[in-house]
Amino acid sequence: MIGRRTFLASAAAIAIAPRLQAAGDADAALRATLDGLATLDNPAAKLKRLRGVGTRGLSPGALLDLEASREGLAIDVRIAAIMPHGRLGRSPYTVTPNSGAWREPGARDAGDRIAADNAAIRQDAAAGIVLPRDALDRTIAGISAAAARTPGSVGLALGDQARLLSTLTARAGEPGVGRLPHGQEYFDLMIDRQFGGRGAAAIHRRVMARAMEVAAEADELLNKLGYRGATTGERFRAAFRDPHFLYTDDEAGKNRAVADMNRRLDLARARLPALFGPLPPECANVAARRMTPVEEAVKKGGYRVLPTPDGTPGSYFVDLSDIRRRPDWSLASVVHHELLPGHMVQLPLDARARPHALRAEYTAGFAEGWAIYAEELMARQGAFAGDDRARIGFLHWMMFRLCRSIIDTGVHSERWSVREARETLERMQGEPAFFATFDQDIQRVCLEPGARVGEALAWLALWERCDRGAASGLARRHRAAIADGRLRLSSLDRRLAPSSRGRSISR
Repeated sequence: MIGRRTFLASAAAIAIAPRLQAAGDADAALRATLDGLATLDNPAAKLKRLRGVGTRGLSPGALLDLEASREGLAIDVRIAAIMPHGRLGRSPYTVTPNSGAWREPGARDAGDRIAADNAAIRQDAAAGIVLPRDALDRTIAGISAAAARTPGSVGLALGDQARLLSTLTARAGEPGVGRLPHGQEYFDLMIDRQFGGRGAAAIHRRVMARAMEVAAEADELLNKLGYRGATTGERFRAAFRDPHFLYTDDEAGKNRAVADMNRRLDLARARLPALFGPLPPECANVAARRMTPVEEAVKKGGYRVLPTPDGTPGSYFVDLSDIRRRPDWSLASVVHHELLPGHMVQLPLDARARPHALRAEYTAGFAEGWAIYAEELMARQGAFAGDDRARIGFLHWMMFRLCRSIIDTGVHSERWSVREARETLERMQGEPAFFATFDQDIQRVCLEPGARVGEALAWLALWERCDRGAASGLARRHRAAIADGRLRLSSLDRRLAPSSRGRSISR
């Protein structure tokens, strides 16, 4: 005989089944529509096709796909109207040290693509858009070298391109898209495209104020530990040069560095249930690991291998090729950024959510923003309590993140020169991040406006909306922020509204 409870459960399942099928159908239809946008050649046409798409029956993840696509395409419509130059959503410049047909001289259509790039260079220059002098010089040098090693007509075409760019050197000047026609609006749109948020001048002041708070705490701790200097940057440099806290440059030293990271990782793993509730098992199945001898020999940068639901562990392979530049106290915060509860919590959940490529395009700042937030979250949870040196390491990483955003708005909104950006990094950060020199950071900022600001805004938005609320709801807020993959600011606000409930992430 079937009991009443069993009957009711079966009836409920029968009633729910059509709704689940309807949700699956709605999701599949939306994904097909989003996939089909690739056949359209401009953002206005893509946005028009999405206007009639309803939200009824969409799963939470599919709704995020639709929200991000609509917002992002609306931004691109405006960008295309005021800056019909360069690479839409990337840079106002077509050919740079890192982009252009010259990067692939062996491609079958290389000659045609180089000719198209030359036409774009001329059109851009006629509109007053010329690479900053440093980037222009590096581009010319790169293309000239490529021309010298490329035979035939493609090599000749590259030589012509280098000469074309050389005619523009007298017009090249300081970087900063704010100096270009419609440049200030363009920069705001590029910031908004990353995650959400506009108002470069206000953002600059906001991030600078946060950096001053970090500097004040760092100065107090650095002075307490006996590190002197005229600026925060000089004091940070003195701490990094202290030989008492450097690992030995041998197998024993490198093994000890990884062991130290994994000990801290174990402590972070124990905190996950309180911070997130149940998680898929792969999110905790992670470790810090040594690179192979070959990878260390060629100085390969640190990299991640994500865990998978089938039990493949996740790994962060830490770059220890120049271990004497990595004091033991500088690696603690790396554990929380790269592993737990940073990338190795958010990215596996993102992989499960399968966000559409368009959502990924318009949420570029979220993943890095989450990892920065994870560092600060652990600091606020007491991960560095009683360990002033680990706290110094955390503060230096925060200053690094903040300074990247500051020079982004400084160059593109405040019209700083390269020299001013460099002086700011020297004065505030002092010691470059292990994997990026000051020059590399400045060069990237000059050519990719808004990218670093987007990361900082995602971090600050998460901090303001998650960690500053009631402690009893922290796990719920975290679930709302990451359970269905990366999202934009407007979606984050919707999901964290008081009436919202976070989804389970133990799928």
